Amino acid sequence: MKYNTNVHTQTLLVNGISYSKTKLPEASTPEMTELHNFLLNWFNDDLFITVQTSGSTGTPKEMKVKKEQMMNSACATCRYFNLNPNDRVLLCMPLTYIAGKMMVVRALVGKLDLHVVSVSGHPLANISLPIRFAAMIPLQVYNSLQDSIERNRMENIDIILLGGGRIDPGLEKELNIFRNSIYVSYGMTETLSHIALRKINGLDASQHYIPLPSVKVSLSSDETLIIDAPLVCENKLITNDIAVIYSDGSFDILGRKDNIVNTGGIKIQIELLEEELKPIIPHPFAISSVPHLKYGEALVLLVNGKIDEEAFLFKIKKSLPSYQIPKQIIEVDEIPYTSTGKINRAATKILAQKQIDYSKLT
Repeated sequence: MKYNTNVHTQTLLVNGISYSKTKLPEASTPEMTELHNFLLNWFNDDLFITVQTSGSTGTPKEMKVKKEQMMNSACATCRYFNLNPNDRVLLCMPLTYIAGKMMVVRALVGKLDLHVVSVSGHPLANISLPIRFAAMIPLQVYNSLQDSIERNRMENIDIILLGGGRIDPGLEKELNIFRNSIYVSYGMTETLSHIALRKINGLDASQHYIPLPSVKVSLSSDETLIIDAPLVCENKLITNDIAVIYSDGSFDILGRKDNIVNTGGIKIQIELLEEELKPIIPHPFAISSVPHLKYGEALVLLVNGKIDEEAFLFKIKKSLPSYQIPKQIIEVDEIPYTSTGKINRAATKILAQKQIDYSKLT
């Protein structure tokens, strides 16, 4: 299929209505206002457009990216999922971030019919039309599973792309039985959406991420993933993601380098420890660290809810080595999250340091 990568001749089909450089959608609702403003920037003569990082490890940052590279990414997605002109695709994420922007760019280059809904935790609540392709975050999928009508609508979406962070094993297990195609993506703002995919249901489900055809991956001396994706990045990108690469070229992400806690000389990957604790803790929680005179850093557990500390410690001592057991449990009113549904690690660490009782820190 031939894609339209000429910004000046592109048209955008929104809910069946065609828009272009000379005919922009009216800013009648918050989501249409966002779309109107994005298209103003897209159709101008600037070769670059400004995007914003998610802020999961610190303050969100703005960066300029080439429109050409965004279109390269969009073409790769359309080609991979065999998206064709007039296929209806769902925009249910904010245009502030790359995931939302890329849904629009895919519709522009692939001549897709963009169905725009309000950004919420229940994007399928008011949808009656069949959807070919939707990109959602795990929280939206989880919420949709709790409602029988929304669940049925989600099962009828041909292809669902899950992004925005690590997917909970329990959620993945529940999605395993769906008969449509559900993928978990790996990517970041710098790669202009995903550069690798992992199918989580069906006979062709995979345990590992598989890079897109134009992408190669390798490891740095620190065992972080290096991405060579010339269509979307001019230079190789050295990430902060600790990874394992397998002989077939697929890979797994163990966690972020900056989410490693060095406690008494032992390095602990926060994300892996959280996975171990999920079956035990019924409330939202996060692992973080605080300074410690003896160990350098001490693991702490922040929990949004009441927890029987004695019973909890009894359970985890059976399955975890002593150095992985949090030195203190901190009950908090809320676990900090970013707007894309990821744990805000920087805010979590600040919260831990504010509420830790150092007199009880052994």
